This record gives sequence, C-alpha cells and structure tokens, in this order.
Amino acid sequence: MAADSLKTRPQARSPEQIRQEIERTRAELSQSVSELRAEVAWRTDWREWVMRRPLTCVGAAFFIGFVIGNSQRR
Repeated sequence: MAADSLKTRPQARSPEQIRQEIERTRAELSQSVSELRAEVAWRTDWREWVMRRPLTCVGAAFFIGFVIGNSQRR
C-alpha cells in the first residue's frame, strides 16, 4: 500500500496545455543553448586568456615553440 501512495498519477491535460508546455520548454532550451554558446565563445577566446594571464600565455607559447622546435631537429 505504501508503494501505491508514492506513485503519482499523471493528470489529464488538454492538447492546448501540452502545446503551451512544449513551447515553454522550447523557449527555455533555446535560452540555455544561447547562454552556453556565449559561455563557450568567452572561454575559448584567446584574447581574453592573454588579457587575464599574459605571463602564463607567453610561457605556454615558449614551451610549445620549444617542443615543436626540438621535434623538428630529429
């Protein structure tokens, strides 16, 4: 009996309510995707990385150049 009380029965919804829910979900998803795109664009912008951490970027560039230069010597 306890298991029966935990189960919730879905309420009958009209087609219009279902359409409204779908539209609301679609709008929320669209907003989330837009926010995600903006976040990815900001996180992957190399100019932002250089402005925030110039010495780290110079060090990384030096290291990458060193590794590539040494791999070419062989």
